[in-house]
Amino acid sequence: MESPFHVGMTHEMRQKTGPEHSARKFFPDLPDAFATPFLVGLMEGVSADLMAKHLQPGEQSVGIGMNLKHTAPTPLGMEVRVVTEVIGVEGKKLTFKLEAFDEKEKIGEATHERFIIIGDKFMKKVAAKAAA
Repeated sequence: MESPFHVGMTHEMRQKTGPEHSARKFFPDLPDAFATPFLVGLMEGVSADLMAKHLQPGEQSVGIGMNLKHTAPTPLGMEVRVVTEVIGVEGKKLTFKLEAFDEKEKIGEATHERFIIIGDKFMKKVAAKAAA
């Protein structure tokens, strides 16, 4: 079966930031600004969402790597926009180029890899590990 994914596919998500996205949620001595872990989550989410629209029943995707640069701060209350683009398709592995922007400037960029899995099979492995 031919892959439904191809280089050049794009997708975008937006997130209004709030107090729940503060770096202080991770450590109290950090700035009260949009936290890097939330940026990672948005980047993973937009890429997963792009894939989910094209997966077969029973398939899911999991992140297997990310190389991120968070290059500018974002005040809480601003909207963050993340754009993903497929830059590589190797069987069940997809590679994405991502860029993130707040209302004023580019705030980050990343490369991200995701792998297509069979959800039931994956969760059986998770359950077996938990039971061991």
